[in-house]
Amino acid sequence: MTRITESESAYDRHRLGQWLTGEARAEGVGRRDMVRLLAAAGIVSAVPVALSAPTAGAASAGSAARPVRAAGAGIVKPLPPELFTLHGTNAETRFEALAGTGLTTPVSHFFVRNHTTTPRIDAASWKLRIWGDGLTGGARQFTLAELRSLPPVTRTAFVECAGNARNYFKTQQNQPVAGTPWGTGAIGAAHWRGARLSDVLRRAGLSTRAVDVMPRGLDDEYVTSNGTNYGRVRRPMPISKALDDVLLAYEMNGAPLPPDHGFPVRLLAPSWVGISSIKWLGDIEVSTVPLYSPWNTDFYRLYGDAYPSEGSAPLTRQTLKSAFELPWNARLSAHTRHRLTGRAWSADGAVTRVEVSTDGGASWRRARLHDTGRRGSWTRWSIPWTPRKPGPAELLSRATDSTGRTQPETTVPNTQGYLFDAVLRHAVTVEA
Repeated sequence: MTRITESESAYDRHRLGQWLTGEARAEGVGRRDMVRLLAAAGIVSAVPVALSAPTAGAASAGSAARPVRAAGAGIVKPLPPELFTLHGTNAETRFEALAGTGLTTPVSHFFVRNHTTTPRIDAASWKLRIWGDGLTGGARQFTLAELRSLPPVTRTAFVECAGNARNYFKTQQNQPVAGTPWGTGAIGAAHWRGARLSDVLRRAGLSTRAVDVMPRGLDDEYVTSNGTNYGRVRRPMPISKALDDVLLAYEMNGAPLPPDHGFPVRLLAPSWVGISSIKWLGDIEVSTVPLYSPWNTDFYRLYGDAYPSEGSAPLTRQTLKSAFELPWNARLSAHTRHRLTGRAWSADGAVTRVEVSTDGGASWRRARLHDTGRRGSWTRWSIPWTPRKPGPAELLSRATDSTGRTQPETTVPNTQGYLFDAVLRHAVTVEA
């Protein structure tokens, strides 16, 4: 089952049609890629120049090709091994390290997803440029002090990489996928404080003709090991999302944003895949025509046998997950009462129920929820267990949210390993 709604697919189809008639822009996206996407939308026959579309595997190759760097290179904060697993330029939180940390994730424990390296930016000279033909006047610049003068909003929300739990496609479903082999730790929740993007856009002179905005980061241009330069990270979103719940965040857990998490200002797009929450904001284009970048054409679409041959519509919302705050292959004593803890989260609704199985899925018990569920955040849960029989065991947790959706037994595979939401089979060993 895909996580792309009919309205989102229809919106993407409309945007592609506008590109065909010259009413959309695709910055940094080759014509061949656009033809591939038009084919996915079923309107490729209208393209005047026939070009063969690359295979789904070719489409995902760009995201798999990463510059070769030492693990953790370019990240500013300490990365102690008891808190993080390093994946190139990225640092994954060890999920068991979240036990006892509270509802929000301390900065010291928060995962880092970098395309290149963390930039060091001077807040005093920093300015955010709002520009484009979707404004009624010319470009407008905002200083950090000006953003802070606007009515502040605080949201408690998670940021989660689209590829979080990707490695379980391989280890649990025996389906190899491309990309960083994340476990469950490419997620963190925080209290974010900032100005509404809608307030800033209106002060900049938002036109009623605007349809898309595209935020862009100030980190280095992203160049793959094969020499492809995709430019600075940028990803458009429809104006409807921009005017809904998106923040220009300048604080995280009551303090200024740390360098690795977007200082001085980042975008926060609650419930959407992490790539939408651009860090180190430098500019935002406001456009009267649909916009494309490599981050919503080649990257962050679903490819595979269950999807259109040329890929799905761009990913927007995250999915539903739960996980134990327990090391993988943990050793637990038999005939001892253990308190199993974990977290569950959903982008579509509040978590209303978590069930746990300590016998590999043969039977289930309801866990105790410790937080009031809310969409776009997570809920801590716990359950007691006294194992009786020594030997290997599998612990399972499955969450249900207020939309009525429950985690499935398996996730439909896609070549880039996005949106894994199946029940995890957490291996432990019970010792006599």
